Amino acid sequence: MKPLQLIFIGFLAIPFVEIYFLLQMGSIIGALATIFLVVFTAILGAFLLKSQGLATWQRVQENLRRGQFPASEMIEGPILLVGGALLLTPGFFTDIIGFACLLPITRTAIARYILAQNINKQAPFNNAAKESDVLEGEFKQED
Repeated sequence: MKPLQLIFIGFLAIPFVEIYFLLQMGSIIGALATIFLVVFTAILGAFLLKSQGLATWQRVQENLRRGQFPASEMIEGPILLVGGALLLTPGFFTDIIGFACLLPITRTAIARYILAQNINKQAPFNNAAKESDVLEGEFKQED
């Protein structure tokens, strides 16, 4: 399946999954407790987003002070935003994914995976260049 098809299916399926989990949780712990839990996860998510965002920003600044490129932190920033948005979305399924994006252990693992996938695909100094990527020619400087 193409990535756009997966995103479209996700946008269709996730609301149904959320409604199912909300109804199941409501029947187990009650409607008011379910509403409280949804609001609590949103507040907790906002707090985690703020604290983790500031920590990531401080790591960016520290790496720049040392003269290092903050590649991992540049990937973690959008992951934090996605996690915060998912935690503000009412539901338990999106909360699980949102917490995974905001917790440092899982967020770092996700960022490293993304970096590893993209570095392997787009390494500009990759010695294993394809034949079609090589342009042969001669250079002659004329005065």
